[in-house]
Amino acid sequence: MASQDQGFRAGEAKGRTEEKTNQTMDSMREKAEAAKNKTYESAEAAKNKTTETVEAAKDKSYETAEAAKEKAHEGKEKTGGVLQKTGEQMRNMAHGAADAVKHTFGMANEDKDKHNTTSCRRDSN
Repeated sequence: MASQDQGFRAGEAKGRTEEKTNQTMDSMREKAEAAKNKTYESAEAAKNKTTETVEAAKDKSYETAEAAKEKAHEGKEKTGGVLQKTGEQMRNMAHGAADAVKHTFGMANEDKDKHNTTSCRRDSN
């Protein structure tokens, strides 16, 4: 009977060991599954954050490029106006210089001479 009792106890110990092993394995599977899910969620969050950051950078680059384009256009218009005004001033100065040279050499139109003489007479009186 003692050997039956020992066999029974050995069987009980073996059963408890198997049960404990199964519980430990189940617990490890659950923890591994939880870690896997957490890793997947972290990877998805990182991917989403990266996508958002890339989109924000694209938007900012586009806005910056548009602002630069507008500034360049404004500068071009402003420069064009200045150059046009300068050109007109140079043309007027050249025309005035040509008239002065013509007047000096007596080549000016008579109408202009009469007008200039008249205005000179008015200034003298």
